Amino acid sequence: MPWIQLKINHQAEYAEQIGDMLSANGAQAVTFVDAKDTPMYEPKPGEVMLWPDTQVVGLYDASHDMQRVISQLEKSKILGKNFNHKLDQLEDKDWEREWMENFHPMQFGKRLWICPSWRDVPDPTAVNVMLDLGLAFGTGTHPTTSLCLRWLDNLTLTESLVVDFGCGSGILGIAAIKLGAKRVVGIDIDPQALLASQDNANRNNIGDLIELYLPQDQPQLEADVVLANILAAPLRELREVITAYCKPGGKLVLSGILDNQAAEINDLYSQDFEMEPIEIDGEWARVSGVRRH
Repeated sequence: MPWIQLKINHQAEYAEQIGDMLSANGAQAVTFVDAKDTPMYEPKPGEVMLWPDTQVVGLYDASHDMQRVISQLEKSKILGKNFNHKLDQLEDKDWEREWMENFHPMQFGKRLWICPSWRDVPDPTAVNVMLDLGLAFGTGTHPTTSLCLRWLDNLTLTESLVVDFGCGSGILGIAAIKLGAKRVVGIDIDPQALLASQDNANRNNIGDLIELYLPQDQPQLEADVVLANILAAPLRELREVITAYCKPGGKLVLSGILDNQAAEINDLYSQDFEMEPIEIDGEWARVSGVRRH
């Protein structure tokens, strides 16, 4: 089905109200986009964070009367007569298929490949993780995930117990098992992530080697390796919990951190860990270390 996008740039404080107006005038979906390429991160629970200058985008069926929509919006006090906007015709595509065709196998380090489950693996002799994104975060394309995957590829994980905080799609835990870990405990606040992780583990024929928990059900144990690809705020708040999961001599990797946050997180965890050099990829960072005895 062909679509039309209505784009309106405005101050963030009015963005949600404009979004509501678009929905009330027939928008099938409304999204908020940074209008000045200014990243914003770490919303508090229940908080919707928008950029100082936000583009509100309404998606409409191509047959919708957009002139009528514009006329209705001009009556609002926020926008007013002749407000700035842009209408874009979207090509009629199968967008899910389009995304699938553009998601290719990716190599991380020397051994590890992440492969979409609908594609053939480039190297059958490599360590191949077959992945179906579903509704959970983690494909390997984001720097935070790729930083962790490259770190894992450099480890000897044989017979290791691994804990994965914020397991998302399960990509890191599954990669750890494929690289030799004997067992992974995955923890996530999103039940959908636990379903995605289990589905992907089953797809890789290792479903019996991964245990998945919501935070309130997470077990107490000491792991050889602890992974936490989340954000700086929960890494700060959960420092004692994350540290407790790592046994003396165990390895820790933290990501989901902006490069300008890395030094603070590194210092925070250096209370209990011998920290390794910080690794930067674009504006993102990876922090890692070994727990002191």
